[in-house]
Amino acid sequence: MGVGKSTVGALVAERLGCAYRDTDDDIVTAEGRTIADIFVDEGEPVFRAIEKRAVRTALAEHDGVLALGGGAILDADTRALLAGHRVVYLSMEVDEAVKRTGLNAARPLLAVNPRRQWRELMEARRHLYTEVARAVVATDGRGPEEVAQAVLDALELKEA
Repeated sequence: MGVGKSTVGALVAERLGCAYRDTDDDIVTAEGRTIADIFVDEGEPVFRAIEKRAVRTALAEHDGVLALGGGAILDADTRALLAGHRVVYLSMEVDEAVKRTGLNAARPLLAVNPRRQWRELMEARRHLYTEVARAVVATDGRGPEEVAQAVLDALELKEA
């Protein structure tokens, strides 16, 4: 979260001349409420079920660049669906996360002691990200344009 997936994803799609889609946006549109509201009103398990459906649908319908929410890889079925795709893990350290997001309370999984919770989330998820990723691109200290180019380079893709 806060790594710049939406900004970088849109830039990569533009450079490749293809469409961009974000499953978080799909969820907000379909549900008519924010992800934070879904977490508060329904809880994380309900949100994760909604997210799983959104990812499955997007992978079936979309041929361009697709950004997933940070927790989408928690589901084994989702990880299996990603196996045949060019997945990039945009990595970031906690100090960079603080700079970019302030680790604010609008992020439901970081509501209490955000710095510690961010570290715990990353410790729990990092191995899953690297399991599905074809490439890992560090974003620390880099702007979106530089990260987008690093993604293209890592995947050995040429701009349109």
